[in-house]
Amino acid sequence: MEIGIGIGGAFCCLFPIVMAVLVIRVAYVLYWTGRHLGRSGTKSLRTLIVLGSGGHTAEMLSVVNVLQKERFAPRFYVAALTDNMSLQKAQVLEESLVQHEETSGRKRTKPAQFMQIYRSREVGQSYITSSGTTLIATMHAMWLIVKIRPQVILCNGPGTCIPLCVCAFVFKVLGLRWSSIFYIESIARVRKLSLSGLLLYKLRLADQFFVQWPQLQQMYPRAHYAGRLM
Repeated sequence: MEIGIGIGGAFCCLFPIVMAVLVIRVAYVLYWTGRHLGRSGTKSLRTLIVLGSGGHTAEMLSVVNVLQKERFAPRFYVAALTDNMSLQKAQVLEESLVQHEETSGRKRTKPAQFMQIYRSREVGQSYITSSGTTLIATMHAMWLIVKIRPQVILCNGPGTCIPLCVCAFVFKVLGLRWSSIFYIESIARVRKLSLSGLLLYKLRLADQFFVQWPQLQQMYPRAHYAGRLM
């Protein structure tokens, strides 16, 4: 009985300390958010690129096409498990980049890798059953973050990016891996942010947040106006 009381008392004493340390760590991460990437110099950065169906993938591949390929390498593309087209389009892009490097005599970057992740919620899925799939997607996202160890995460709106960004932020707080998250809101979002964008903006998970319409930047002052990317 005395042992139980002792353990309970120790827990009561340690809990406020642990919570205080956690709050301080979160504040530290939020303070340095958006400042770490500049320290890398010319070193290549392991880059995770989140693809979504339809226009999301087209926009993201347009962004990838203008990246400094030597700096953002190796590149890891992730799409939803039920998305059969996005990774194929990314593979076509990467093959064209390899051919360009060969013909121009430039130094070849490390080959890209292509992966899939479970969706948190399928279109039309009930919110009751989606709680289970969200848990699975989060665990899968955590495994991908551990496996890829990204230094940069690029995303532009698909719900697939939320578990990945949340897990990356948790890893920041725990001091295990610092991933700089760059979010580019879809050009289709003219008057308001998508749900993914709103979550990342309100929770301050993104290191840099870009919009493609000036009125959105006025509504969300921490966002950067990037102009139209397509």
